[in-house]
Amino acid sequence: MSTTASVSVAEDAAVSGGHAGTPVPALSRRAGALKGEIVVPGDKSVSHRALIFGTLTVGETQISGLLEGEDVLNTARACAALGAQVERVGPGAWRVHGVGVGGLSAPTDPLDFGNAGTGSRLMMGVVGGNPITATFDGDASLRGRPMRRILDPLERMGVQVVAAAEGGRLPITLKGPRDLNPITYESPVASAQIKSAVLLAGLGAPGETSVIENEASRDHTERMLAHFGADVRVEPYGEHGRKVTLKGRPELKPAPISVPADPSSAAFPLVAALIVPGSDVTIKGVMTNPLRTGLLITLKEMGASIELVDERVEGGESVADLRVRASSLTGVDVPAARAPSMIDEYPVLAVAAAFATGTTRMRGLSELRVKESDRLAAVTAGLEAAGVAYHVEGDDLIVEGKGHAPGGGTVKTHMDHRIAMSFLVMGFATDKPMKIDDISFVATSFPAFVPLMTAIGAVIETAA
Repeated sequence: MSTTASVSVAEDAAVSGGHAGTPVPALSRRAGALKGEIVVPGDKSVSHRALIFGTLTVGETQISGLLEGEDVLNTARACAALGAQVERVGPGAWRVHGVGVGGLSAPTDPLDFGNAGTGSRLMMGVVGGNPITATFDGDASLRGRPMRRILDPLERMGVQVVAAAEGGRLPITLKGPRDLNPITYESPVASAQIKSAVLLAGLGAPGETSVIENEASRDHTERMLAHFGADVRVEPYGEHGRKVTLKGRPELKPAPISVPADPSSAAFPLVAALIVPGSDVTIKGVMTNPLRTGLLITLKEMGASIELVDERVEGGESVADLRVRASSLTGVDVPAARAPSMIDEYPVLAVAAAFATGTTRMRGLSELRVKESDRLAAVTAGLEAAGVAYHVEGDDLIVEGKGHAPGGGTVKTHMDHRIAMSFLVMGFATDKPMKIDDISFVATSFPAFVPLMTAIGAVIETAA
């Protein structure tokens, strides 16, 4: 077992993103057509998992294309605090020397995940599979997010919740048992974070641990388990679900990881190109995993011109270049069953819907209420600030598209990077500029958002 905990992270702002706690207002306005080829950051879900699985192997894992936003860097620091050697060797290039399944060291300080819901929840499963005690904490936004859905299955496996804030929220202290119980767990919602936490804990349990989902969620954890040599089975379950079964206590072997471009980040320039007249933008190397393409399917149903070019497989994930051209969009009905494949993209889909002609109904958005902010409330407030007609029926969001949007309002981002970027994208095509109260949290997932968008012709002004 490694007894050293080291992490080398470049200090320049382009890598660290460094949110200093002072809000930085921003404004976006209409400009000319967007043109060019761009590369968006590496996928955040895969980046978190690459660092975590590197920590759980014995030996060195090399990672290329890692997303270097605040969320992922906080996961890198947590891996180092648990005993791994984590080193940045170049832009997007990292090395992780792992300590093996069951080999983590108890951290001396609380693990601070900042705004990273994925990093904190997955790492709870990792810690639960080791006989150590660790405290998890984060910023005000993360402290407000529900963690009981993670704690419930972990407690069934024998993990002790030593301390937690009211409602099972951060800060939380967990103690992993010496002998973890393998379980079969039927997840109450389609959540890759719940599934992953249980499977990651199950690495430390004897026998088989299974997770059943009635609606299939992102499968990056299952793919990466197999990539690192674990014995994992995926079987159909019901009409839309899956059962994932893992054989515990494997010796994971180091394997290189090439992180594809994040489809959730690609969504912002993609929608921008669709709604700004005359635009023609190519987004290179975007992940096209079938469980992540809900937005592409929906936008194509709306009439979007999106061409998949040079489809290929990289690092176990399907990828393609996306050529996107300005399009006349029409409102559609988005089924609830599609939500797991595009849960992070609904805010920017609402922006696209505002510029469509006719009604777009997005069904079954209950999970939006428990993201970095109550995204459903934040999106509707943003639409109102832009002068877009909408209404909410239960967990459905209905946007009445008129083919254009007045704009001119200020949107409260609630420390949520996706709300910030979505309404900046809206401002590229509204009649009047759109303002947001804080662009700082964009650094959690897309540190280069402003220079990348301005490079293809967008106009974003900040107070910094």
